[in-house]
Amino acid sequence: MDNFGESHRQMRRRVLRAGVIASLFSFAGIARAQSVQEQRDDVRATVNDTLNRLYSAQPSAKQAIAKAAGYGVFNDFGMKILFAGGGTGKGLVVNNRTKKETFMKMVEVQAGLGLGVDKYRLVWVFERVADLDQFINQGWELGAQATVTAQVNGQGAQGFAGAMSITPGVWLYQLSEEGLAVDLTAKGTKYFRDDSLN
Repeated sequence: MDNFGESHRQMRRRVLRAGVIASLFSFAGIARAQSVQEQRDDVRATVNDTLNRLYSAQPSAKQAIAKAAGYGVFNDFGMKILFAGGGTGKGLVVNNRTKKETFMKMVEVQAGLGLGVDKYRLVWVFERVADLDQFINQGWELGAQATVTAQVNGQGAQGFAGAMSITPGVWLYQLSEEGLAVDLTAKGTKYFRDDSLN
């Protein structure tokens, strides 16, 4: 009886394990089955939601973005465990003059002591077409040692209050779950075209 009971328990464990594995593969299959158009629509929906959040937190951003050569919106999910961390994200860059959309990706590597999961959204604003084109066509790397100047309390040049000056003519708004952030956490980040969605 003991051998039978043990065999029965082992069989139940195998069946349960097989069921869990099958469920995981099924979920992965559903994720993979999402069409290119559905993925694009998901990114666009996130872009619209992010811009609405930004305009609510910093109303002057709407006019600043409208006057710019273009903008990019990215959604980042990051995780940090003790000394290392990283994140990935997707985004969309829009040329305000031509209305052309370019889907992009971002990857991030962070260093430093910490523990936790962060989600934040980034809105890049490009005053000049040359900087916009460079971001799209050549990619962009925001170095780990990047220093930025935060423009807060309505003091931002040309209406960029609440944004961070990355380089002359390139601005960055960073939104956390709590609202607009003035400390840049998206360091050590690379941006590049998403060939699967363009």
